[in-house]
Amino acid sequence: MPLRNSQPLDAQWMPFTANRQFKAAPRMIVQAAGMYYTSDNGTKVLDGTAGLWCVNAGHSRREIADAVSEQILTLDYAPGFQMGHPLSFQFAERLAELAPAGLDRIFFTGSGSESVDTALKIALAYQRAIGQGARTRLIGRERGYHGVGFGGISVGGIVSNRRTFLGLPGVDHLRHTHNPQLNAFSRGLPEHGAELADDLERLVQLHGAETIAAVIVEPVAGSTGVLPPPVGYLERLREIATRHGILLIFDEVITGFGRLGTPFATDYFGVKPDIFTTAKGLTNGTVPMGAVFCGRHIYDAMMQGPESAIELFHGYTYSGHPVASAAGLATLDIYQREGLLTRGAALADTWREAIHSLKDAPHVVDIRTIGLIAGIELQPRSGAPGARAYDTFVDCFERGLLIRVTGDIIALSPPLTVLPDQIDAMVATLRAALGRAV
Repeated sequence: MPLRNSQPLDAQWMPFTANRQFKAAPRMIVQAAGMYYTSDNGTKVLDGTAGLWCVNAGHSRREIADAVSEQILTLDYAPGFQMGHPLSFQFAERLAELAPAGLDRIFFTGSGSESVDTALKIALAYQRAIGQGARTRLIGRERGYHGVGFGGISVGGIVSNRRTFLGLPGVDHLRHTHNPQLNAFSRGLPEHGAELADDLERLVQLHGAETIAAVIVEPVAGSTGVLPPPVGYLERLREIATRHGILLIFDEVITGFGRLGTPFATDYFGVKPDIFTTAKGLTNGTVPMGAVFCGRHIYDAMMQGPESAIELFHGYTYSGHPVASAAGLATLDIYQREGLLTRGAALADTWREAIHSLKDAPHVVDIRTIGLIAGIELQPRSGAPGARAYDTFVDCFERGLLIRVTGDIIALSPPLTVLPDQIDAMVATLRAALGRAV
């Protein structure tokens, strides 16, 4: 049913949105199924972004809806402090079976931002538990995105997310790895830049290893515009962190649950962190939920002192929510039954060649692909950074394709159910839109 001309829009303050611009010309979605949204004017819109990197199994899956409906009528909510319910334990066990060996202690949260702040707090608590309480410094990376909690924006490195808000003290940053002069149009991992991991060694020399608790990075930086790590970068970062007793945290909120053609990025790269964060694809985007995967050594170090003592003074009202747990279990069933956690590997070549065919499209200055992710960087308009990509986003939506833009970078990350002809349709629509993006 039409909404644009009948529904008032004033009351809602929209997130990460130019509110006045949107409300002057709103883009409303009213339905979703499979690979498509439906707009308020009836247009079918091919989902090129899995919603916000989260609808990995496609939209409106009946199995998830049924599981959620049944759970609401069975046990809609149960407190998680000094209490439990069966589904959250079942879900944790299923996730532990899916995780890399040893990363099998699961702490539930309500979102990716909560997962990041939880991981940072666990890192600090662990260092204190093993007698390293002076390790309070946290290291992030320039252009990193780790959600919008104060911990996340502190270790994050996207300036617009930081400039308005006071960050935590005792935080430093590695340099980012983006080098278009040497690595333009990379297919998979860029060849140049592994030595940038040595920034961690430099920060050790600056601050002292005994002051640094953890370093957090996205294995593939997503929200900043898709930056795959250079060949050998993550391995080098792991070696330096291990040598100095620094915990390595991977933020897998985007890369988790099949995005690279493996269950997690740690599987793809063969580099094991001490902690990694997830959300988004955890429940196929249906019910907000996140999960932090911790090494067993971290959990065991915290299980000290009197058995009646609370080991970690942290948690959320909705940690392990029964309805979210039901959605997550149904999502895992779909992933495993349909092979979606590895399907991206079979589609990677098709995806890569299709996206890189846009190299000669107007205004394209770089393309980066890995797994089922792509970043297409555009030449900014003089004096109007971001305007060309935004206009392309609007044009694509009107043509029936949803893309995501950050600055002048287009990001694509379709549901893992995407078909080759739908990939071709994305590329054709983008080419047509870029041809008009003067």
